[in-house]
Amino acid sequence: MTALAITLSCLLFMASLAFLPKRMLLAPACAFIALTLLSLASTGEGYPLLPINGTILLCWLCMTVVVMTATLLQPLPLRRSSKGMGYIIVGAIAGMAVGLLGVSYASQVSVLYGIMIVATVAGIFFGFLLYTKTPEGRPVGIGTGNFFKYLLAKGFPTAITVMQIGVVLVLIIALHKY
Repeated sequence: MTALAITLSCLLFMASLAFLPKRMLLAPACAFIALTLLSLASTGEGYPLLPINGTILLCWLCMTVVVMTATLLQPLPLRRSSKGMGYIIVGAIAGMAVGLLGVSYASQVSVLYGIMIVATVAGIFFGFLLYTKTPEGRPVGIGTGNFFKYLLAKGFPTAITVMQIGVVLVLIIALHKY
């Protein structure tokens, strides 16, 4: 059962990243289902494989529902647009990776968790800022008035999806370091 839960979780996390450019509504849901499956995985002695408790799951469920509702409330042309998503996704993953490097500075798991979240958000911001410097991204540049609207419309679901992957990685690092 544990091997199946881990395998399905990995596949769902990859699917959530694949859904981000075109099916943004499904991406956070896939990531949450993967997180939930990992919470069900246990060792041979019956202990949880990762310490994903009900509080963690409830918090991420609420964030997933909020981001999916916000995505549904967006105008359809904005929801269907995938302009700049490559920059945002790569920025988010790079930011999460940089945040996970904070393990050398973090003395507690909560500090590493916070560093990962801040770095992911910064990665999304800088990825989108890089996109606005391209000819295709000039219409949503900083001076146009569409910058923050588009950044939040595309960056918020990306952040929640990538951060759920980051939570699992933080817990894996914490189990091996602390």
